[in-house]
Amino acid sequence: MTHCFEKEGIFYLFDAESGSLHKVDKLIFDIINNNDLSSYHGEEVNEANTDLDGLRAEGTLDTPLIDVEIREENIVKALCLHICHDCNLRCHYCFADGGTYMTDRCYMSFEVGKNAIDFMIANSGSRHSLEIDFFGGEPLMNYEVVQQITEYAKGQAIIHKKEFKFTMTTNCLLLSDDKIQWLNEEMDNIVLSIDGRQEKHDELRKTPNGKGSFELVLERALALRKVRGNKDYYARGTFTANNLDFDKDVMRLQELGFDQISIEPVVLPDTDKYCLKKEHLPEIKASYDRLSKQYHLMRRDGDTWFNYFHFMLDLDNGPCVYKRIKGCGAGVEYFAVTPKGDLFPCHQFADKPEFKLGNVFDKVIDKSITKNFLCSSLQSKSECRDCWAKYQCGGGCAANNYNFNGDIDKPYELACDMFKHRLECSIHNYTIEKEWREEHE
Repeated sequence: MTHCFEKEGIFYLFDAESGSLHKVDKLIFDIINNNDLSSYHGEEVNEANTDLDGLRAEGTLDTPLIDVEIREENIVKALCLHICHDCNLRCHYCFADGGTYMTDRCYMSFEVGKNAIDFMIANSGSRHSLEIDFFGGEPLMNYEVVQQITEYAKGQAIIHKKEFKFTMTTNCLLLSDDKIQWLNEEMDNIVLSIDGRQEKHDELRKTPNGKGSFELVLERALALRKVRGNKDYYARGTFTANNLDFDKDVMRLQELGFDQISIEPVVLPDTDKYCLKKEHLPEIKASYDRLSKQYHLMRRDGDTWFNYFHFMLDLDNGPCVYKRIKGCGAGVEYFAVTPKGDLFPCHQFADKPEFKLGNVFDKVIDKSITKNFLCSSLQSKSECRDCWAKYQCGGGCAANNYNFNGDIDKPYELACDMFKHRLECSIHNYTIEKEWREEHE
């Protein structure tokens, strides 16, 4: 599958199966896209077709579909621990219904966390590096248990010759100086929830008394950013129908002092006034294009450098083919654990009893459910087979696919359209930066 597109007057030809990228002229662009060729001389067209045949001969264009055997194994490498089903914010777009996941507000005990770690180690096989994501609700509302689980996991890692990497996602409101110090020392990554422009943040990220949270969040987030230095973190926001010009939110976060930024598209039912719809795509794409231009211009200036999560791309040393075909690994390598110890394929399935896999105390997984996720891959998704972006996408989010289409294998079309446009921007940025580095080395 090949894809030819244009960004800022540059034409790209991308071969999905080989991952090969070529810069081409407009004639090649028109040939690949079956455009009108009447303005070209016949000799020019013949030469261009000869060049394309040469790329096919060297195996970098129209290469055969990759066929990989899916391994039937459940090696657990990551857990998302729902430290509490409670939150001190009431964000309108929260998929977890104010952090409760449509359940009673409850908190994970150390005993549940301890058994989750034991379950993970017992099911990790020979894998050395394991990942724990402290999630909520707001995990800092159960901070002491987070500390206890972290210390227990570190001790078990020594005994079992494993290594744990820890991440926390927080809304920042409870980031006192002592918590900032501890998190900075213990967390390998920290995700800070903040939406960009104050008016956009405050409209949807409110406290229980209905007030906007931006000023409180910003103060604490910047305090952690200052301490964090060069360690991994992200300022992570959400865009909705209310801020389709979300490139302004990214740039506002950069202006405020954050240099690791992610702004994600909201996922809401079609009945919600803030949901994203197909008619929003032109504005969304325009926002990505504006952001892309700012991105590759500013990254060459050391004083204004920043990283945008959705533009990160490495065509030379990306994930292995198996990983690309399998996607995120939800329900196979990655599981969510609720405060009571129930296991689900990922955090977005945690409110769906039909996806309950078992409990960390039972140490038994419902294989009939995991088998569905194990068999789910690019090779099982007919709508992905001929998509040029499939190896960078992995077939989309299983939870979004299920929520919108009732099937983890049926892609959520709006997300596909946004992803493909982001990927074009990413390829463009990747090429410009690579050429710039080569020129200045």
